[in-house]
Amino acid sequence: MTMSEERIVRRTLDTLRPGKTDWERLDRMTDEDIERAVAEDPDAAPILDETWWADAQLVLPEPKAPISIRLDREVLDWFKEQGPGYQSRMNAVLRAYMNAHRKAG
Repeated sequence: MTMSEERIVRRTLDTLRPGKTDWERLDRMTDEDIERAVAEDPDAAPILDETWWADAQLVLPEPKAPISIRLDREVLDWFKEQGPGYQSRMNAVLRAYMNAHRKAG
């Protein structure tokens, strides 16, 4: 068994844990009930309509540059131990360092 397979938790319909959602109450709600509940919830994002999207623009991030870099094994291992996405986290740390030093200079 590989390391990633050890972490996978498989569930079937028979072994699903019950959630906290009241599905029967939700099934009884009309669209108007849902819209009213969203409007009354201070943490809910507004319901977006066609007007909101009219001026939307698709903005794609700049592609990352593939490089070869030499790192201390301990540094690389530590980032990898944090789980998937370690390269993105390393990039975020370098970006934070860059931004901090850009402002200072």
